[in-house]
Amino acid sequence: MAIRKKSNKNPPVLSHEFIVQNHADIVSCMAMIFLLGLMFEITAKAAVIFVTLQYNVTIPATEEQSSETISLYHYGIKDLATIFFYMLVAIIIHAIIQEYVLDKINRKMHFSKTKHSKFNESGQLSAFYLFSCVWGTSILVSENYISDPTSLWRDYPHTLIPFQMKFFYILQLAYWFHAFPELYFQKTKKEDIFRQIVYIGLYLFHIAGAYLLNLTHLGLVLLVLHYFVEFLFHISRLFYFSDERYQKGFSLWAVLFVLGRLLTLILSVLTFGFGLARAEDQQLNFSTGNFNILAVRISVLASICMAQAFMMWKFINFQLRRWREHSSSQPQSVKKKFVTPKGKTSRKDRENGINGTVTSNGADSPRSRKDKSS
Repeated sequence: MAIRKKSNKNPPVLSHEFIVQNHADIVSCMAMIFLLGLMFEITAKAAVIFVTLQYNVTIPATEEQSSETISLYHYGIKDLATIFFYMLVAIIIHAIIQEYVLDKINRKMHFSKTKHSKFNESGQLSAFYLFSCVWGTSILVSENYISDPTSLWRDYPHTLIPFQMKFFYILQLAYWFHAFPELYFQKTKKEDIFRQIVYIGLYLFHIAGAYLLNLTHLGLVLLVLHYFVEFLFHISRLFYFSDERYQKGFSLWAVLFVLGRLLTLILSVLTFGFGLARAEDQQLNFSTGNFNILAVRISVLASICMAQAFMMWKFINFQLRRWREHSSSQPQSVKKKFVTPKGKTSRKDRENGINGTVTSNGADSPRSRKDKSS
């Protein structure tokens, strides 16, 4: 993302600069329309689809299971409307963090254009990763997914999920969808657009796949694990920009990155190769949401493995680049130690002349001794 230059001149209405400078206000007005629609009976039914979660199922209380009714949710086409509304909310929050936090820090630190862009990216992502990690961990603890790993594949398909989990997936999809218009709002460079689209597309593909294939339990665990490692990287980069001597965070991130990839592969192989492969019902059924067939299991597992291999390839290139930069800077520092300071000559130079050349006016030259003798 490039630096947004604020000018005193007001750009023409609906022009490119006008939309970029005022996109947060425009999106806020759009979100307010949906909220105001809840106040009127005529528009309330349509506005509810955008603001609240849909497809809830109420399970009556039983003496054996629980004493209270439980509300669970499944997915449907109306979720697209909810994702669109919270995509607008994500754009507003993005603009608030940018203007009231990151821009103020940038003015104090006086970063270059390259560091300015990377600092904004890490600032936005570290806030999102931290929020998602805390929220996702609370869901894992409350649903006992950590204490019981078999819950990742037991009772599949997981068509009915609690409110917190569905809202988590809705916001995840909304956030990564909001990253597409942010490429325009933040004036992303043309050479960086393709990289950003691939980055965003990988997130959307895997999150939507876990949501639509009813693999929400496994998807939640893998997302929290991945987000924690990514949060550590971006927070380390923020500290590095403030003080370039700070390198400990990257070393810790490198270790946890490799461990995170291994743990992701282990959990995926256990779920698809051990848990779901031994399930009794292995027939494709769209009505019940059962996708537990061999072709789907192999495709999903291959997709996860390819994503991990792609990230490891990027990680290795990143570490090699850092190693080359570090090794290339060492010889320069060694050479500086052996360079003779200006204005000082060695003993040999003093004997032979300036910079090792023999001077014709020296007192010990053969010509001067011959002139004295005559």
